[in-house]
Amino acid sequence: MEENLTYESALRELESILRSMQSDQCDIDKLAAMTRRATELLASCRARLTTTEAELRQILASLEEA
Repeated sequence: MEENLTYESALRELESILRSMQSDQCDIDKLAAMTRRATELLASCRARLTTTEAELRQILASLEEA
């Protein structure tokens, strides 16, 4: 996972890749690389969401204990 890549910037890049893939001008020679990058970005986003969910659960649990 790229440390300096924000969730928002990863999402924007994913949207850009998707638009490129859906375009009539999609470069078939770059399709595998675009798919690989999209997979990396999805993994990064999923990891951030999982981490955030765990943190929120912890925060909410500590509020219930108080």
